[in-house]
Parts: sequence; structure tokens; C-alpha cells
Amino acid sequence: MTDVLDAPDIEPVALADALTERYLAYAMSTITSRSLPDVRDGLKPVHRRLLYAMRQLKLDPRDGFKKSARVVGDVIGKYHPHGDQSIYDALVRLAQEFAARYPLVDGQGNFGNIDGDNAAAMRYTEARMTEVAMALLEGLDDDAVDFRDTYDGSEIEPVVLPARFPNLLANGASGIAVGMATSIPPHNVDELCQALAHLVDKPRATFETLVGMVQGPDFPTGGELVESREAVMEAYATGRGSFRLRARWKQEDLSRGVYQIVVTEVPYQVQKSKLVERIAELVEARKLPMLDAVIDESAEDIRLVLTPKNRTVDAAVLMEYLFRATDLETRVSLNMNLLDATGVPRVMNLRETLQAFIDHRREVLLRRSNHRLEKIARRLEILEGYLIVYLNLDEVIRIIREEDEPKPALMKRFKLNEVQAEAILNMRLRSLRKLEEMEIASEKAALTSEEKDLKVLVKSEAKQKSYLKEEFRDIRKKFGAKTELGARRTVVGGAPAVIEVPIDATIEREAVTVVLSQKGWIRAAKGHGEQVGALRYKEGDRERFRAEALTTDKLLIFATNGRFYTIGCDKLPGGRGYGDPVKLMLDLGNDVEISAMMVFQGGRKILVASSEGRGFIVPEDAVMAQTRNGKQVLNVASGVEAVTARIVDGDHVAVVGENRKVIIFPLEELPEMTRGRGVILQRYKSGGMSDAKTFTLAEGLTWQSGSRTRTEAKLADWVGKRSQAGRVAPAGFASNNKFG
Repeated sequence: MTDVLDAPDIEPVALADALTERYLAYAMSTITSRSLPDVRDGLKPVHRRLLYAMRQLKLDPRDGFKKSARVVGDVIGKYHPHGDQSIYDALVRLAQEFAARYPLVDGQGNFGNIDGDNAAAMRYTEARMTEVAMALLEGLDDDAVDFRDTYDGSEIEPVVLPARFPNLLANGASGIAVGMATSIPPHNVDELCQALAHLVDKPRATFETLVGMVQGPDFPTGGELVESREAVMEAYATGRGSFRLRARWKQEDLSRGVYQIVVTEVPYQVQKSKLVERIAELVEARKLPMLDAVIDESAEDIRLVLTPKNRTVDAAVLMEYLFRATDLETRVSLNMNLLDATGVPRVMNLRETLQAFIDHRREVLLRRSNHRLEKIARRLEILEGYLIVYLNLDEVIRIIREEDEPKPALMKRFKLNEVQAEAILNMRLRSLRKLEEMEIASEKAALTSEEKDLKVLVKSEAKQKSYLKEEFRDIRKKFGAKTELGARRTVVGGAPAVIEVPIDATIEREAVTVVLSQKGWIRAAKGHGEQVGALRYKEGDRERFRAEALTTDKLLIFATNGRFYTIGCDKLPGGRGYGDPVKLMLDLGNDVEISAMMVFQGGRKILVASSEGRGFIVPEDAVMAQTRNGKQVLNVASGVEAVTARIVDGDHVAVVGENRKVIIFPLEELPEMTRGRGVILQRYKSGGMSDAKTFTLAEGLTWQSGSRTRTEAKLADWVGKRSQAGRVAPAGFASNNKFG
């Protein structure tokens, strides 16, 4: 069998070379035929083919609509053999008033909305061109641009449109190719035409001058451009940058000092429904305590009503936070990566882009003028022949009647060329009346005058500039600021003042009372004091610890294993039920119990002590646990438990043992540590420590006995040195040996 590599029509090629060649071919095809717009007409091939197909279907603004499926079918079959959905999506975007600043397609039916709802299927919608699209196509029959064969060679299509309208910057463009992308926001055509007219006379105009005319993007959905002039100028000078765009809003005052905020315009390409969902999520997650509710009251116009929590909320602060947290403020990128007149992709600045359009329009003007001159020359040639007929009418009739071959006879007799002779032979008898001769003479004079003007125009650069400026003035008159379509929609403002949003304004602080029961069930009931009301407990259970806090606070829970655990109050179950087992929340073993619970405030000091009578002072900030496993503070040996943790409040320490003996000593005798066994607080012959607390000696020692609070002011008998055994507790001391 013959080796495949020996076949005469197969050439061995290295895989790397083959991949490189094919990838580059694919990349260039994507760049030039799919993703990047042409700087001259601002269109990608699919958009250009859509408009051309609609022109062939005679879908003028003054004529009726045709089904979108018909347009898409023609585009696929004749010019653009790609997926029908992608082509229809391109058609839909050209018709959406919230997507295209100057729509090129006039749609009838459901073409989607700003909430993000899709358009109806192409079999239901209808379309025709707008006046803007007609301006882009104007001159297509006058040899204004080159044509090329379609993909199968059965039709021809324009390489670029004549584009009497500055579509690239007016409608913007976006696309992603291989290794490059483009992103151009829409602009106001009135401002563009001012800049174009100025650039015709002064091709080296400064960017400061141009930005004074083209103030910035002008989006179909309005909004407010909040970018410094320097940043705008830098973006246009380099062809790369971005613009901050904010929603527009106003404050509506209601009765009794109450107000509401109404958003009337949202940023470009932001789906209103998703924006409302995002704001509602912030409210639901309690991350926006300043806002009570958001309601979408939109109909034809956008109207999002934001209800503040109360009338003391600063509207500017609320909106500033929303600008940061939602798409009420977005960044619109500028990347003017375009195909130039030679089809080469490159990044252009504002002046180069405008100049490229001027150069294109000048070329279109010259080509249309030369085309018109050729048509005038042919017509004048025929009119010369007609005039000869009227001057020699009888002879012409005789030749036609008597000669077998009248055409060469006429050419010989009156020195006519073939075109003139053919035109004479094709004349109708009714054209031989006297009035027609006068009309021919009048037409010849008019054409001669037009020919003279066109020849001057073709040769005179000054005339061409004057014509272009008049053309730009005409575009302004038809689509500019004095029309409903051309009035600027996006307000141009400078960089906004910096508004500080207090951290408290972004976090909802709700008062709660945290209750931990004897059997270890924890919950957070709303309110403080009497607001809490009666709480239910499981049978045989009752309250053990109670702490008033806010939902933003952290709880410190001290366990018998000597560890501090941290729980956010917002993570606790509500007060309507019994709560949840704290051991499960902290992943504690069955042999570990809770010794103390407190609300973290920071900056305080805590007395910690174990059942063996050892303890020390630890800074509150040092016990905050960052992990679920808690933070080991008091080291306890086997059989020893951490029995208490109390906030230091006073100048002395009181310790009571299981033997009901009490010792009081100065606080300064206790060391401050962050971890360890601590020092001896009280000595015992048997048993261990029951409780410990700090207090102010001058105020006396207090303890809880049942429902009563008792105080002992004369404490001289119990005051001693740390590590002493102490004396029997005062009369009436709590039977459980706890200070309470």
C-alpha cells in the first residue's frame, strides 16, 4: 500500500505551523468580518447587511412594515449565512429605543423592554427602516461606495455604506474579537456635527476644543455623567478610558416632613428589574437600614420609589450608599478600537475618528459628483441628438420611413454617434411637438449649469469643505438638538462631591435581649426590658444568663474548658420559640458547660477563674475568637473547670469557695495575662472555688439571694492577702455560694 505521505497532493506541515496559520486566519476573520465596526459607517457586517436587505425589500419609513422573519431570511440566504437568532438579536437591538440612541429600525410589536424581557419571536414582530437608516444608505445607487460579491457570488453587497449620518459615535458600538475588543458609548449627534464642521476648517483642532463641543456620551436612557473634565479629555485624547454614569433622582416631599426618593433614569444597559431586585436584597439582608422599601411604579417612564426608614435619613447619604452598592452607578468603558478605511484594526482618538468620517464623506461626495457628471454627459449627448431632430424633423422622418437601415443613415447624415441615433429612433411620436423642443432646450441649459458647478466642486477643496459643512448643518436640522430625537438626554456634570457614608448607616442596629437558659438554649428576643415580655421555656428549664445587646453586637461565651467563643447576635434565633442549643452552635462536647456570657464592647478587662482557685485578668480584646473552635484563655487541668468570667468593675476582688469562706484582696494583686493557669486566688484544704467577682470596696459587697439583692458594707474581717483561706461568708450569703 502506498504511504499517505507519499501521495502527490499531500504536503507534510508541522502541527505548530498549521495551527498558527489557521488560528491567525480565524482571528482576522473574526476581527474584520464579525466584531469590530468600520470607522466610516460605524457598522459591523451583520448590521450593514440588515439595512441593505431592508432597502432591497423597500422597507422605507413611509412604506408598510414586513415581518422580521422575512428580513432575517433574506439576510441569511443572500448575505450573512449565520444563525437566525443572532441576526434577529442584532435587528432587535437596532430597534430598541433604550439600547440605540438613534434607532435604525422602526419596530412594530414586542421588541423587549428595559427590564430585560426578550423580544417576541421574529414571526410576530415587524420592521422597517427609520430616517436615520435612510441617511446611512443615501447615495448607494450613485456609485458612492464599492460593492463586492456575496459569500456565494450570486449577489453583490456594499463594502461600506455612504453614511451621511455619523453613526459610529452617535449610536456607539461594542464587540469582542480575538485578542481585542471595542466599546464606544453613544453620543449626541448635534454635538458631533458641531465638532465635524469645526474640524473641516481646522483639522488640527485641540482636544480641549473638541471636548468643549462633544461634552461626553449621551445615552438613550439618560442618567448623569459624573466625571471630571480632565478625565473625559484624557479618554478622548487616547481613545481609551471610562466614564462614571449615575441614575438621576429627585426628592419628593410628602406631608409632615416625610419624603420619598424617585429614580427617574437608570444608567445605560442596566436592567431595571435586576436593579430593583438588588436594592430589595439589601433591604431584606438588613444591609441598608436607611431604606424601608423600594417600589417600581414605572409605566412609560421610569419611576422607582425609594422610601427611607424615617424622615431623619439624609437623602444624599442614602443615595451615595446605593450608588456604591448597586448599579445605580456604573462605569461605561471607552475603547475606540476600530477598522480604519483600509480595514486595519487600530485604536483611534476622538479627532482621528471624526476626521475619518469627514474623509469618508469627502470621498462619497467626489464619487457621487463624478457619477453625476457621467450621467449628465450622457444625457447632454442624447439631448444634442434630440435637438438635431427638431432642427431637421422632415429629413429625419424621411430617412426613417425610406431607409432600410435608418440608424447608420442618420449617423452619416447628421454626424451622430450610436447612442444619439439609438435615442432618436426610440423617441415617441408625441415627443415631436414644439413644446417638447422647448423643454429639451431648458433641460440642456439646466444640466449644463449643473455640470459646470459639479466640475468646480470636484476641483475646489474650498467648495468641498463648504458642501460638507452645509451637510452637517442639515443633519443637525433634521436630527439635532431642536428635534425630539436629538435633544441631549444625559446630563453632563463634574466629579461629585465626596459624601461620607457612616458605617452605622449601612448596618441595621436592632435592640435584642439575649437569653441563655439553664439547659443551654439560647435566643435573641426583640427589644429591651419590658419590650421583651414573657418568654417560654421547656419544662424544667429556666433563665440563666440575660444580656441586652444590638443585632450588630458580638457575644462572648466562656465555657468550662477555659475557652471564649464568639457568636454574632444576628446569628441567634428569635425569641418566639425556645431557641437553639448553644452547644450545637459552638460544637461543644457533652462534658463542657457554659460558665459566663457577656456582650463584647472592646477595651475592657475580664476576670477569669477556675475551680482550683486560680485566675488572672485578661484584656477583653484578647479573648475575641476568630474561629469556630474558640480561643483558649484559661488553661485547666483534668478535673478542673473554668467557673467564672466577669467584667472588671472596681478596685477589689472577692472570692468565695465551696467551703463558704470569702477572701477579699486588692485588684492590683492580680496579674494581667492573655493565657495561662493564673495565680492562686484562695487556698482550700478541700473542695475548690465557687465564684469570684470585682467590686468597689467603699460601696460594699453585694450578692443575689433569691429575688433579693443584699449588700455588706463592713468588710474588714474578710479583707486580706491574695491566696489566703478567708473567713466564713457574711450572714445571709447566697446558699449556692454565688455572687449572682
